[in-house]
Amino acid sequence: MAQVLLVAASGLAREALESIRQTGDHEVSGILDDNADLHGTRVNGVPVLGGLQLAAQRGEQLLLCAGKGASRAAIARRLGLPEERYATHISAHAVLGGSVSVGAGSIVLAGTVATCDVRIGRHVVLMPRVVLTHDDVLEDFATLAAGAALAGTVHVGSEAYLGTNSTVRENLSIGRGAVLGMAAALIANLPAEQTWAGNPARPLGTGNAGPHPAPHTEKLLNASLKEATR
Repeated sequence: MAQVLLVAASGLAREALESIRQTGDHEVSGILDDNADLHGTRVNGVPVLGGLQLAAQRGEQLLLCAGKGASRAAIARRLGLPEERYATHISAHAVLGGSVSVGAGSIVLAGTVATCDVRIGRHVVLMPRVVLTHDDVLEDFATLAAGAALAGTVHVGSEAYLGTNSTVRENLSIGRGAVLGMAAALIANLPAEQTWAGNPARPLGTGNAGPHPAPHTEKLLNASLKEATR
């Protein structure tokens, strides 16, 4: 059982903490966060020890718990630590096939299913009930919210974000830093750094509603963006 520090006192940190306690794969000894107001407090019983600079001074493994992939990437660059300093957490209630690989620093929560020949990169976050089917590839720092589902041979770029209950057709790619909105259904490749929403998903500012997204699409998008920055 490894000693672990959670980096960022976020909602994801609290979720990861509960999952780690249920699974028993690590022991969380503390949380690091740059918010000085949190130093000396406790989050779900775990002490906030201080800022991120402490990571280089301590020996525990780390889990980056910023909710947004770009934020996790920025923290990893700032820390500049080798891969072996990072833990990986896979919930005991996730089902991963024997040919599935998971990179260092990734967090896989309960109910996630990955069938076969799936590659999950470093510092990827899979929230509850994510479904990954054959030959999917998730690049580093990708984030899939609860209930997101990918058909086969989908490629998700680094730092991309897929909203709650979004779905992706087989043989598609989602570019680096792209956002797919909550409950969106993707049936075409999503380019890097673009935000698509709706069913079928389309770029913001397009569709039958004219230059602005339909109210329902806009509502789902706003909810997804809020969720992505937890």
